[in-house]
Amino acid sequence: MSRRIALSVAAGVVVLGGAGTFALAYAGEQPLALAHSTARYTAPDGDRDGSLTFATEVTASSGVKSVKVLAWPENSSFAKKELTTKDMAAVESAVCKPSGEDTVRCTYTAKVTGSDAESSPHGVWHVAVLATAQDGTTTLDTKAAGFTVR
Repeated sequence: MSRRIALSVAAGVVVLGGAGTFALAYAGEQPLALAHSTARYTAPDGDRDGSLTFATEVTASSGVKSVKVLAWPENSSFAKKELTTKDMAAVESAVCKPSGEDTVRCTYTAKVTGSDAESSPHGVWHVAVLATAQDGTTTLDTKAAGFTVR
C-alpha cells in the first residue's frame, strides 16, 4: 500500500472516530423530553366503571425522577391561567418502567365511576404532564394529550 493511501486511510479513521465521539457526547446530553403521549377515556356503562389511561415516553440522560399527570377540562380556569410547575406539585404520579437506555414508559390510570362522569364537565379535556429528571431539570407540557367526555 502506498504511503499516500495509508495516510488517507489513517486520516479517515481519525475523522470518523472524532465524529463518533462527538455523536456519543451529544447523545449523552439529551434534554428531558416527552414523546408519544396518548390518552384513552372509556365512559362508565351501567354497572361497569370507566377509566382514563394516559401513557408517554420520557427521555433524560440523567434519568427520570418523577412524572406527574393532571387531566383538566378545556373550559376550566386552567384554560385562562396557564398551569405551572407549582400547580402540578401535588397531583398524582404516573408509574414508569425502563424502556431503553435513557427512556422510561410511563402510564397513569384512573377509575371513572358513574357519579364521576355525571359530575364532570363534558367536552374536550387535556392531560398535563410534569416530568422531572434526576438532575433536577423539569419539563411541563400542559396539553400532552387530549380526550373527549360525552
